[in-house]
Amino acid sequence: MATPQPFPVNPTLTAIAIGYHNTDDMLIADQVLPRVPVGQKFTWTSYSAEQAYTVPNTQVGRKSQPFTVDFSGTSQTDSVNDYALDDFVPQDDVEAWEAMPKPPTGGPLSPQALATMMLTNLIELDREIRVANLVFNPASYPANQIETLSGTSQWSDYTNSNPLSDLMAALDVPLIRPNTIVMGRQAWTVLRQHPKIVQAVEKAYVGSGVVSQQAVADLLEVKQILVGNSRLNTAKKGQTPSYARVWGKHAALLYVSELAAQTFQPSFGFTAMFGTRIAGDIPELKRGIRGGVTIRVGERVKEIISAPASGYFIQNAVA
Repeated sequence: MATPQPFPVNPTLTAIAIGYHNTDDMLIADQVLPRVPVGQKFTWTSYSAEQAYTVPNTQVGRKSQPFTVDFSGTSQTDSVNDYALDDFVPQDDVEAWEAMPKPPTGGPLSPQALATMMLTNLIELDREIRVANLVFNPASYPANQIETLSGTSQWSDYTNSNPLSDLMAALDVPLIRPNTIVMGRQAWTVLRQHPKIVQAVEKAYVGSGVVSQQAVADLLEVKQILVGNSRLNTAKKGQTPSYARVWGKHAALLYVSELAAQTFQPSFGFTAMFGTRIAGDIPELKRGIRGGVTIRVGERVKEIISAPASGYFIQNAVA
């Protein structure tokens, strides 16, 4: 059995590397909690809903003054958190790659580029986990905007459950009607095959089938359905890998606005981002016999639930 190496080198062959990781289309965190540029420390203001829904007397006498309305908001002061990972690349690996024969185009990644790519994948996965844990947490919602399914009410019971009715009713509860439905892959796989959903989309009884995300979004009159496909290894280092879904068997109905913070729109949440993601190298002379370079990837962000009343949580949607 081959011994794993940080940068295996074969000088006589064109190197082909296959790396398993969550691809970009498997990650949905940036779509669920959009990034908003901020300073390292920032302030965001939450305005109570009743100010926009309570209408005072607007009639004005010919010589009287209009009624004065006093708007007030709750100011929240916060700061971004730093997230980063390092990987050390020995100088021997750098020189071995430089000495390798390479085709005119393409060719093997340098060990520095490979380290940057792998670190970036882990930084993105960590953010995906944070967002999933926040969005699929009952504490992120008002008590009357949480529903927990069990037994025959779970969508995996194709005979007794009615996900179409569940979703239609849930969409009408928040003050701001959700425009996005977020669910884990397991929940979506069950939902897209549910007879009541298939029948509603096809407008006729077809026995069985599957429907697309866009078809269900159109049926429910929402902008989009986002499905979390990413996985993580829950085992400790050195143990047999145990892979689990990052997004669980739940569904969240959210109003998502990418321009919320800049245009005074409500949005279930956002991600405060200071600067851009960084990637760089740091010379390390004291490690190994010939030194090397430490590759660092990081970002400064903070995930925030800013308008919980614009969301609805269906917990344990499937068994």
